[in-house]
Amino acid sequence: METKKAELPRNWELEKLADGRMVLNMGPSHPAMHGIVRVLLTVQGERVMDADVEIGYLHRGFEKTCESVTYNQCIPYTDRLNYVSPFINNVGFSLAVEKLMGIEAPPRCQYIRVIMSELSRLTDHLTCIGANAMEMSAFTVYFYLINAREELYRLGDSVAGGRITPAYTRVGGLTRDLPPDFKQATAEVFRMVRKNISDADKLLTRNRIFYDRLHNTGHISKEDAISLSFTGPALRSTGVPLDVRKATPYLVYDRFDFDIPVGSNGDNYDRYLVRMEEMNQSMRIVEQALAQLPDGPINHPDFNVILPPKGEVYGNIEALMAHFKLTFEGVKPPKGEVYQAVEGGNGELGFYIVSDGTGNPWRVRVRPPCFSLTGGLSQMIKGGYIADIIATFGQINMIGGELER
Repeated sequence: METKKAELPRNWELEKLADGRMVLNMGPSHPAMHGIVRVLLTVQGERVMDADVEIGYLHRGFEKTCESVTYNQCIPYTDRLNYVSPFINNVGFSLAVEKLMGIEAPPRCQYIRVIMSELSRLTDHLTCIGANAMEMSAFTVYFYLINAREELYRLGDSVAGGRITPAYTRVGGLTRDLPPDFKQATAEVFRMVRKNISDADKLLTRNRIFYDRLHNTGHISKEDAISLSFTGPALRSTGVPLDVRKATPYLVYDRFDFDIPVGSNGDNYDRYLVRMEEMNQSMRIVEQALAQLPDGPINHPDFNVILPPKGEVYGNIEALMAHFKLTFEGVKPPKGEVYQAVEGGNGELGFYIVSDGTGNPWRVRVRPPCFSLTGGLSQMIKGGYIADIIATFGQINMIGGELER
């Protein structure tokens, strides 16, 4: 019995054609789609003729939630934007509020923020490459890179007291200083990380199957990447050397010697190579920062910004009052608006904040790097095979927390 055309869903009407094309759903339940992205594919055999990428299955409500709490209470929420590199999120938000207030954290604090940000970049890239390799059946590589990530998590845990969601920064400073043995521990962890990255490099970079899956797949031109507001490794793979740490230096990045790796082809293989080299550059930055690390306080001296030490709270009425006011009302930036960008694992992570002079943000908006990348996914997979979507989606490194903040 023939089904009436009017009874068919709209998407099937569009592609109920005699040329053999089909419309398929890839996700949100597909393992590679992380449960929150649906790609509506129009395919001819195994070739992708058209694609419509649909998000909206998560809706975390980060921005509106931040408008109902104090500035420092926003920081635990930033952990969950990109839960693979949370320190960068902490730092970016704190810098935005400090810029709004016209203050600057002490030098030691700035160095530590750089160190923890670069450790986060390492964990982000290790996760991206390891998970992408696993999705293409290179399971051994996954274990090498996730074991390296685990050592970095332990290192971060020793500093912040949290593996995945550390909430380490505060407006004007940090929750605590580095442990005494941190420099030695970092050197030991880096030896292990470098060995595991080297092992992964030997298994992947010249592997014929891996190369064929990534080379000339997910290609995007330099012009299209710029037009789509790509940043991070996805943009740098096209040959554009844009990096927030160099373009608009923040913290103390201008005091370090490091390179910005770029590709030329704008495909998945170049994105993989860029990330592999960026990990080496991140370790290079951390080693320089530890060598230059100055002594001194880690928090701003003003008790209107940072909670007073407990010893003073117990014996000084001014400190006690400051403690209560900061705890209940939070810091109060002047009226105004500000935008602060940092270089996240996937590209430019920006925070736009509007203050009305109270202890709560009047408006918070996040510029998440993978939102633009996901917006360009349909263009990157057209003309390729269905199997190429796995490589391309993995290399844009979509993180649900920031995509649907």
